[in-house]
Amino acid sequence: MDRIQLIKQAALKAKAKKLNTTVEELEFQEAVKNLDERKAAKKEEMKLHKKLTKSVGKAGKDAPGSLECFKDENRYYSERETRDYIEASSYFESYQAMKEDWD
Repeated sequence: MDRIQLIKQAALKAKAKKLNTTVEELEFQEAVKNLDERKAAKKEEMKLHKKLTKSVGKAGKDAPGSLECFKDENRYYSERETRDYIEASSYFESYQAMKEDWD
């Protein structure tokens, strides 16, 4: 064994004797303490993940891709809408006037 490990074991034995428990019991308590710390860290990480996921979801709703003008059903005008727009414009009136001159 390494010298540092021997010193750690001796300290652990002394601590167990002082607390009137066994070395195995102290090792178990250390393992539980470490596990609890890891669980708490993981829980904090999950809170942050939830918060980020929620904010990303909100941002996704407001993203340019989610606007109605970028949806396929709204991207193109129907034939009727196009015809109505052209007939209401001054271009159509000019076209009609020129068309009468051709005849």
